[in-house]
Amino acid sequence: MSANPKKTAKPNRKQQILECLALMLQTSPGERITTAKLAAEVGVSEAALYRHFPSKARMFEGLIDFIEESIFSRINLILADHKETLVRCHHILHVLLVFSERNPGICRILSGDALMGENERLRGRVHQFFEKLESQFKQVLRERKLREGKTFTISEQALANLLVAFAEGKISQYVRSGFEKMPSSDFNEQWQFLMASK
Repeated sequence: MSANPKKTAKPNRKQQILECLALMLQTSPGERITTAKLAAEVGVSEAALYRHFPSKARMFEGLIDFIEESIFSRINLILADHKETLVRCHHILHVLLVFSERNPGICRILSGDALMGENERLRGRVHQFFEKLESQFKQVLRERKLREGKTFTISEQALANLLVAFAEGKISQYVRSGFEKMPSSDFNEQWQFLMASK
């Protein structure tokens, strides 16, 4: 029997470190993750961790990169597949909430919970993520007048901010509830209410 190259291939250690970090953030809510604990979880020395990442901040940045790439690549697909403004906004929000549900540990980064006592630059990166998301919503909302000849009862800026605040609130609830209160629960009903005065 020939060996399966996928099964015998050496695992990507960098990826493994990030996956362990995300899992530890999920299974140890409220705890600060040290490099010693992370190295033990991965099964390597702390020196081995630093061969792949020069600092713990870079490990967190690796997870933030994963968040950005995952969310914005999906947003690009939504924008390519759907042309109606409200459908686009609904799908973008839903993708963010479902991504959060599937990655509980990463939600601790998005909510800032896991970044307490960490490098200030990390909070700036998360802030930039939400700013970029808000700008994306604003762009989609502004196109409504051009595409559909319709406007909203509030400014595009105010509505974009509301949509991001809604998502941030759902993510924070998820973290605060110990990952029990799912971000996407009641979403369709809440969306209908949010859009009732569109």
